[in-house]
Amino acid sequence: MKERKTCGIAVGTSGYSYTEWVDNGFYPPATRTSEMLPLYGSRFSIVELNYTWYQMARAEAISRMLEKAPAHLQFAAKLTRTMTHERDEGWLEQMQLYRQGIAPLGDRLIAVLVQLPPDYDRSTDNRRHLAHLLDGLQGLPVAVEFRHASWAVDPVFAELERRGVTLVTVDEPALPGLFPVLDVVTNPALFYVRFHGRNSVGWQSSNMQKKFDYDYSLEELRQWRDAVLKKMADRADRGVIFFNNHVRAQAPKNAAMLAGLLTGEAAV
Repeated sequence: MKERKTCGIAVGTSGYSYTEWVDNGFYPPATRTSEMLPLYGSRFSIVELNYTWYQMARAEAISRMLEKAPAHLQFAAKLTRTMTHERDEGWLEQMQLYRQGIAPLGDRLIAVLVQLPPDYDRSTDNRRHLAHLLDGLQGLPVAVEFRHASWAVDPVFAELERRGVTLVTVDEPALPGLFPVLDVVTNPALFYVRFHGRNSVGWQSSNMQKKFDYDYSLEELRQWRDAVLKKMADRADRGVIFFNNHVRAQAPKNAAMLAGLLTGEAAV
């Protein structure tokens, strides 16, 4: 039997351009926004681009960003919200604009992240919409993050596997109706994990600072490594992990902690 290669795992954060990260010591004092990406890249090898969710990706802007990025830095890019959360009749036409916008990333693009809203259940209309999304993104590495628990069923996993699409594994508050923590790997080429934090009270508020205000303990991350990540790594060639708990620079702190656990550099 052919021996499986060791799964390479990269850890980073969801976004990198936060002025509060200067105040909390991740970036040096007086760091300007334009200086943040190379500093981030000196600590991490991968980053999840947040801004492509808020606005359509533009090739010119992506190219300028790459000029500042260290050569080793790779990217996941969020799909723009107008194709998932706020779609109108023209959302299908936007797919081509998005593909053109992220084209400069080339082989530094690890995945396109398709985030779906919490109320996006497994209805017939939503299943049809998701199929059109995945058809439009065909040929790109794609990862899908469900928030609604109705998608946590075997037929969904089988269809993602058939398409070669990665199911995103999430850590978030244990609230009714949310997608559960799973170690399911639908694409052996890549597993994808997002840590949102476990702030149950903040999650139910409309305040983003409260929602993602959470600091993982070393023991919580160690448990995750042993109970979930090791199983996923056994079934995939590569994995990426992003921390979205950006408040007070907790994301880069926790990312470094988990990276240490994975390489054996943290106290065990």
